[in-house]
Amino acid sequence: MRVVICGGGVIGASIAYFLSRRGVKPVVVERTAIACAASGKSGGFLALDWCDGTPLAELARRSFWLHENLNETIDCNWGYRRLATYAGAVSARDNQPRTARAAEHPWLADAVAVTHRLGSPATTAQVHPGQFTAALLAAAVAEGAELRLGAVSDLVCKNDEVKGVMADGEVIAAEAVVVAMGPWSVLAARWVPLPAVFGLKGHSLVFDTQSSVPAEALFLEYHEGSHGLQSPEVFPRADGTTYVCAISSEGPLPLDPGAVVPDPGAIERLEAICSRLSPVLAKAPILARQACFRPVTQDGLPLIGPVPGLKGAYVATGHSVWGILNAPATGEAMAEVLVDGEARTLDLTAFDPRRLPSLDPKRLRTHA
Repeated sequence: MRVVICGGGVIGASIAYFLSRRGVKPVVVERTAIACAASGKSGGFLALDWCDGTPLAELARRSFWLHENLNETIDCNWGYRRLATYAGAVSARDNQPRTARAAEHPWLADAVAVTHRLGSPATTAQVHPGQFTAALLAAAVAEGAELRLGAVSDLVCKNDEVKGVMADGEVIAAEAVVVAMGPWSVLAARWVPLPAVFGLKGHSLVFDTQSSVPAEALFLEYHEGSHGLQSPEVFPRADGTTYVCAISSEGPLPLDPGAVVPDPGAIERLEAICSRLSPVLAKAPILARQACFRPVTQDGLPLIGPVPGLKGAYVATGHSVWGILNAPATGEAMAEVLVDGEARTLDLTAFDPRRLPSLDPKRLRTHA
């Protein structure tokens, strides 16, 4: 079976990995670089039960287990570890007395009140997202998958059946094509009937904190004056760095993922937030100042499965903030759909692309 996967992010890499485990040798076509967008610039946070009570529950629980299994199966270190997770708030006033709970987190400023625990090492974990994505794809390539750098510009079809893709003027033959380009999947609406996929922009910093910050994730509330309430998330990593994200925005999606840059003033605001959160962050060198677009759909659920009206066309995108968490189960299920004709480990009904109307290609605009 010949499969082309459009997109070298975590979803595309996961599909490639699980296909390779089934004896299929897919071709992954990536325009810019592996994990160059949200798959390399996200927090990499994993939660077992935070999606319970939603259509994502089964997908998330399966994926949480698969993350642990992949860590044991693939001989590569991508910073997987279990950790405790806390909630808290930042006071608008300085010189606040430290509470007993705050004293348990001496790396935080006095203005931070840690209010309660959201998860334990049994229910929350993390990975370095870029390293995880690269490791999955490398494992797939070791089993015969192929990576090609290039931009897919069209599908090659005959009688409403996929025969391949056109990439940089070359035809790559295929019996099945999977669109897994994150928010850039919207570009595929020109060649395949897909529902709309939007990009939600987020900003982040990566600090060199070495051993100064313990393995505990934080979800905080921060009143940023005239900018209103922000929700900074703090994720210390096993490699001695600490990732902090906040400040979401909407804006035009550039054609090239490599052209994504932070909004004017957003990084400066985030640096100020981090300085108030922790004296450790205030002094630590900043290794990356960055932004990325997360893919979201009209109803907030991912698109996973066959595209209606075109045999051999599939889509897997729209995972929003849970892309890293839910990538393994998405890849496993898509491999089952492609090889067996249906998913066996999960019920994908809630993610069927047919639930949403297809985007009118005439409405599609691109930004250089």
